[in-house]
Amino acid sequence: MRHVKFVVFDEADMLLCGSFENQVIRLIHMLRFDEKLLSRALDAGKEVSPGSDDEYHEDSDSEGAEFSGSDEENEGNLVRDRPGKVENSPAGARKDWGRVRKIYKRSKQYVFVAATLPQSGKKTAGGVLKRMFPDAVWVSGTYLHRHNPRLERRWIEVTADTQVDALIDAVKYGLKSKDHDAPKRTMVFTNTVDAANSVSDILQRVGIPCILYHRESSLEERANNLQSFRENGGVLVCTDAAARGLDVPNVSHVIQAEFAACAVDFLHRVGRTARAGQSGIVTSLYTEANRDLVRAVRQAEELAQPVERAFSRKRSFRNKLKKQALQRQEASLA
Repeated sequence: MRHVKFVVFDEADMLLCGSFENQVIRLIHMLRFDEKLLSRALDAGKEVSPGSDDEYHEDSDSEGAEFSGSDEENEGNLVRDRPGKVENSPAGARKDWGRVRKIYKRSKQYVFVAATLPQSGKKTAGGVLKRMFPDAVWVSGTYLHRHNPRLERRWIEVTADTQVDALIDAVKYGLKSKDHDAPKRTMVFTNTVDAANSVSDILQRVGIPCILYHRESSLEERANNLQSFRENGGVLVCTDAAARGLDVPNVSHVIQAEFAACAVDFLHRVGRTARAGQSGIVTSLYTEANRDLVRAVRQAEELAQPVERAFSRKRSFRNKLKKQALQRQEASLA
């Protein structure tokens, strides 16, 4: 690992949260182990040695414990882990080296790339990075977590009686263009595989050909459908499996047949269009149950505020709004 100079993590917010988190953090510890040895040797004025496997496993376990522990435990570690903060006793000094030290003599450059990188809590991806790399340089675009001015937004409230007609009209709206030679690409997002299959059936029945992309399709089928969508355009009905990590240029229209379940999903869906300086359309169908969610998103956009501030990554929109309503109720009773 000592000869590695650059380490790039794409989709960093996904890799540092959920089921990937432990494995990715452990990988980072492996990559940083030589840096730790280098820092130790330079501080002690000794030659740099590769170290033993036992020493690596001991340090790795200690480091992993910091990021998997409670906030209170982590907060204590953050104070003790700052450079120079070593216990006076030899045992204390040895214990301090077992903790994760955030600032080493760098031998590698780490780059974490993400379209969304929430920082609103210690357990968010941004919070984890700040603890692991406190000296990191943060670079962000002008519209990070914000409304893209090149987007045309359409908000349509629907009921059980009007939802199907509104969906069909939205798809037809996206297929209209002054440039008749350019293939139109429309992505229709649903929250579940069953809903995606239902939407596909509805569109096929009214003569609108479409292709499916979701996790229950075979890998070969997904690859073929995605290639067809890239080359020929048309309508791709999909779940959030297609919201990130796919290279699909020139998507002109994104439709939320079902409103996104969380802020990150919302931002990644919307981010499928109006890319690389192009314009695009986003049509969001929502029900009365989603009305407060839509109001909060639109208010954040009007005030040029990040959507992240209104909604936590790990909570659904609905749970966040329930908490806000409870806080308002408690304030009115005070």
